[in-house]
Amino acid sequence: MGNYIRPLSDAVFSIASDTLWIEGSAIQQLHTTAKLAGMTRVVGMPDLHPGRGYPIGAAFFSRGRFYPALVGNDIGCGMALWQTDLLSRKYNADKTEKRLAELTDVADAQWLAENVPAAMQHHPWRSALGSIGGGNHFAELQQIDSIADAETFALSGLQKAQLLLLVHSGSRGLGQAILRRHVEAFSHDGLPEESDDARRYLDEHNDALAFARCNREMIARRILQQIKAEGEPLLDVAHNFVEPCTVAGEAGWLHRKGATPDGQGLVIIPGSRGDFSWLVKPIVSEESLFSLAHGAGRKWMRTECKGRLSAKFTPLQLSRTDMGSRVICRDRQLIYEEAPQAYKSVDSVVDCLFDAGLITPVARLRPVLTLKTAGEKNA
Repeated sequence: MGNYIRPLSDAVFSIASDTLWIEGSAIQQLHTTAKLAGMTRVVGMPDLHPGRGYPIGAAFFSRGRFYPALVGNDIGCGMALWQTDLLSRKYNADKTEKRLAELTDVADAQWLAENVPAAMQHHPWRSALGSIGGGNHFAELQQIDSIADAETFALSGLQKAQLLLLVHSGSRGLGQAILRRHVEAFSHDGLPEESDDARRYLDEHNDALAFARCNREMIARRILQQIKAEGEPLLDVAHNFVEPCTVAGEAGWLHRKGATPDGQGLVIIPGSRGDFSWLVKPIVSEESLFSLAHGAGRKWMRTECKGRLSAKFTPLQLSRTDMGSRVICRDRQLIYEEAPQAYKSVDSVVDCLFDAGLITPVARLRPVLTLKTAGEKNA
């Protein structure tokens, strides 16, 4: 394991291999974050890439204070996986694409009144529930391509013949509003753990976590209703949040910014819309700050994607992938920003986690139809 969880300093570590490419500026952001007051350990995941001041694809452990800015603006962003009753062999690509292309970005008031749980009916951000958002958020129908661990797969409740629905989204504008208020009041200095301000932030943070979980459920239900299918949730795991944690016998705060927790059962590590996703069984590890990669990780900045690709591909061409899957995206800029070419190979990330002794691969999932919508670009 030590060959893959590599020390970069006394406090900074990177989960990497000799063949895995990680941008130098992302490593520099790891070192910068490690200098924050109270920060004792920082671990970059194999999908590490630069963010706005702080790296994405990393976990951070601090003592005495925590840092809302490390969690970022999309509190509670994560992945939910649903088993549908659609049989892969009966899937009609044209019909499903047409139905989903008619789904509006935002749910109407009547749908919300009929479907949102009672606990969220009076939430001030209720109108955003059921919306995917922009950036790297998506919903995707997938089929099981291959099984790597038959025993674990059999215990998972998954049926190989049926399509899956993966939803990646978060707390929408709610998380953005919470972070904005915090930064306006406290900049990036963090909060002492016993302060009233810390308690107020955590209350808002936990509300955003619950909102994001509900949002993923509402997205799944809207899609299933639109394509006239049934489904049931199998897992829901967030990758942007902060929580109390004990590391090396010391109590503190574990921040995850694009990092999947390893103690909540099976998790999904998605690829780009033109790549596989992996269902994996985590192996709990304090050395990795109890965290895993949350996806393939970007290799191109958003601002350079259209310039690199527009001479080679039209938006229509990008709505079909080399894997035979289809993409629905109403934003002509976003379809370039989220092109498969802008991401690392998911296998390079999963292989690194496996070689580090952090996961057992369970099943490989192939994209069938990816739905993306326009909106604010949350990481």
